[in-house]
Amino acid sequence: MNPSRRTVLIAAGAAGAAALAPAPPATAAPRATAATPPYAAYWYPDSLPAGSPGPGITWRSLKSWRAADDPDLAFNAATVPLAARFTPTPANPTARTGQARVQALVSFGPTSSNPSQGSATADYYALTHWAYIDELVFWGGSAGEGLILAPNAPVVDAAHRHGVPVLGNVFLPPAAYGGQLQWTRDLVRQDAGGHYPLAAQLVAVAAAYGFDGWFLNAETGGGNTALGTAVLGFVKELKALAAAEGQRVTWYDALTVNGTVSWQGALTSQNQAFFQAADSMFVDFRWSAASLASSGTKADRLGRDRYELWAGVDVESNGSGTYVNWDAIVPAGKPHVTSIGFYRPEWTRNHLPADRRAPGEFHAADDRFWTGRSADPSRPDPGDPWRAPAVSVADRSTVTSVPFATVFNTGHGLRWYEEGAVVSESPWNHLGLQDRLPSRRWVVRTAGTRPTVAFDFADAWRGGSSVLVAGELDQPVVLDLYATRLPIAVNTVVDLTSRSESEGVNVELAVAMAPPSGPGETPPYRYLAVNSVNSWQTVTVPLTGLSGTAHVLGIRLTPTGGATPVRWRLGGLAVRPDGTPPAPAAPSAARVTAANGGDLRLAWNPAPGPVRHYTLHRLLADGTRRFLGATGQRAWFVAGLRPEQGEPAARFEVRAVGELYNASAPVTVTHPW
Repeated sequence: MNPSRRTVLIAAGAAGAAALAPAPPATAAPRATAATPPYAAYWYPDSLPAGSPGPGITWRSLKSWRAADDPDLAFNAATVPLAARFTPTPANPTARTGQARVQALVSFGPTSSNPSQGSATADYYALTHWAYIDELVFWGGSAGEGLILAPNAPVVDAAHRHGVPVLGNVFLPPAAYGGQLQWTRDLVRQDAGGHYPLAAQLVAVAAAYGFDGWFLNAETGGGNTALGTAVLGFVKELKALAAAEGQRVTWYDALTVNGTVSWQGALTSQNQAFFQAADSMFVDFRWSAASLASSGTKADRLGRDRYELWAGVDVESNGSGTYVNWDAIVPAGKPHVTSIGFYRPEWTRNHLPADRRAPGEFHAADDRFWTGRSADPSRPDPGDPWRAPAVSVADRSTVTSVPFATVFNTGHGLRWYEEGAVVSESPWNHLGLQDRLPSRRWVVRTAGTRPTVAFDFADAWRGGSSVLVAGELDQPVVLDLYATRLPIAVNTVVDLTSRSESEGVNVELAVAMAPPSGPGETPPYRYLAVNSVNSWQTVTVPLTGLSGTAHVLGIRLTPTGGATPVRWRLGGLAVRPDGTPPAPAAPSAARVTAANGGDLRLAWNPAPGPVRHYTLHRLLADGTRRFLGATGQRAWFVAGLRPEQGEPAARFEVRAVGELYNASAPVTVTHPW
């Protein structure tokens, strides 16, 4: 193996430590009061480093954690269950079902000071291409902050809405990056009965926080066979306990059965036992075509699915410009060899200069990474050196029940909109507010000039974004939106919210009641008329004469006279039974759980029945309502409030928002100044 590759590998193995440094002082150490901002949780197995933690860092022992004593649990517990997903007819003939899958190791923020409920910036890795991902790892950890990371709730809720399980990360770093062998020994220490208490703790944390298991990355060298044996026993017990809770365990190819760190780049006798003890294994970056081929064969002989091996692809530095021997993993014209494990695909955000990290620039880079140079998964560019997942991997969908609604909210924005009006001028991110988004971005079918299609942040119906179609139309254009399995009854209607910023375009809803005849084929659409005007308008379209299962939903735009410059926005789509939908029930028992001046922690009891999220407003003395935020959780932190308009007390309203974006009656709470 090339010695420089080993250097790169070690740096990559510790990249979480380098990239996940403490946040800058402006967002660092919370004040020593009860009303502190909530952050994602992180721990050491048991013993803590020598000295004192840096600013903004709290050293914690996993051994001492108890859910009942966790002050941030209400902020960090996910509320969206893992959705079932299905695989529609692939968008192109090269995308395969039942073969290679994709795992993504993503650092969404620092280990410490990683906000639990989003933050006041749109500059965030708002991952939206969930349809190609089979497993997400909440990457991070460092010797100076903590080694065991629980994913924050917004990430888990967004992933679960799209059917993607999320794993927490256990990172035992190389000694060169501060790793201590004692931490490995702490993790795998047995009790008097021969059990591994911290295995049970990891499972309890995942159950309490609502995520789906653990990624184990043991890279601290200096061990021996006795330690290797102990780690293997720990993994076996963790897997057994996790399986009983519906959780999974993935092993990183680093530590070997003899207790030493030796990255194999393959499934070998040195890591086979760990692979057998876990659900899957991330194969280190030093793989070759031959080592992956032998790994797949070995997995077959073990009676394991070869696609439970993730071939590591390091994209942290160059993203979609990374050279990869794709034919070693997902060869064209042959069965795939293994699955793909992307290390740090948030390059699509991080590589942009700070002054070019607007949401639009980020999504353009992210679409390039996941979809490819053609920007259309139904028409891959065969000359593109970057073989995007959409080229090889069939997308999945979770849109299977009515009512279904989306406002194309990506989970971040420059403002917050309600019914087309700006209710907050502040930029924001909260991934848990992300809608189920179109999985194939963007399939555009036309015999003429292809317009551009993108999420746009200059206007929205609700949330922070809409879908903008812009360009010269000289032929009808059909935009595939959602692959679905929606049951359609005689009273089913579709609400379409849109606005046209140009003249001369006719809009129709496209509904396919059968799947396409084959991969890459056009769905058998029927077209239903929609009126579109130059202000936001919701049109209700009865699905008259249609019954059974809707397989695809889309839009057709037709120029009404010659070539037409078009700017048309789609702000919302809902499929529901006809009639006025009932409002969701209200939450209850809203309360202030901690206060320090204008810094408050609010909590409430959940509304009965399904809830998309909760909105929070401040009610001022003159009767106006000020939007504070929205969250899927049952707790909210607000900072820096001051008395206004001579009010003796601050008044807050919490509402539940249903699947169709209708809101409940408010529950109110006051806080005296």
